[in-house]
Amino acid sequence: MESVIYLLELGMDPTEPILKDATALIFSTWQEDGRFRVYPKGCIYPCHTIIAANTLCHMGFASDVKLQKTFGHLLSIQHSDGGWRCNKYSFGRGAETEYSNPFPTLMALDTFRFTDYCNKETALDNAVDFLLEHWRIRKPIGPCHYGIGALFMQIEYPFRNYNLFLYVYVLSFYKKAKKDKRFLEAFEALKSKMAYGQIVVERVVPKLTGLSFCEKGKTSELATKRYYEIVENLSR
Repeated sequence: MESVIYLLELGMDPTEPILKDATALIFSTWQEDGRFRVYPKGCIYPCHTIIAANTLCHMGFASDVKLQKTFGHLLSIQHSDGGWRCNKYSFGRGAETEYSNPFPTLMALDTFRFTDYCNKETALDNAVDFLLEHWRIRKPIGPCHYGIGALFMQIEYPFRNYNLFLYVYVLSFYKKAKKDKRFLEAFEALKSKMAYGQIVVERVVPKLTGLSFCEKGKTSELATKRYYEIVENLSR
């Protein structure tokens, strides 16, 4: 599904046959309870549903009746700390696994920003606060051990993993975050990495290595466009 987002980032029209086929394939995995079964066997984890819904929202289907049920499902399974988590303990159990997983939570917020829930639903404000608190905690938390360390602070483009650029970008859509000291610190950290008003890519998706729009160590026009969306969001 990340490949679909990359194609959209490059400006491909969602009505192109390859993207229409991808949309149909993702919708074919939708379940009546709102979840998406993206694998034929095994458990359906919240992150599976979040990523599927996120992709479809980027494709322009946020108002689809099936996704309305998915949004309701996601709000109904929100963890007590405000985030989303999967009951999968690949790293064992410990105090840190009692937290939600930051990256799926960030992607859930990226999904909900396409909806009328954005800046109207208290549950999403709680998710925002959970992620802002992780800026303070920094240590790996959640069953999947997402932390804020050296890799997080590297600017990755296109968006794929839990990292500073995506973190600031998504949170900039939420009023709860925009004036919060923790968010502003993260924004300044991102801003400090720019060169001549442009975003410099520090980490690239391995499969996209060598492509001109996201070369490691070089400025990216498309990444810079995303940065100025952040700036625009903060002015609203």
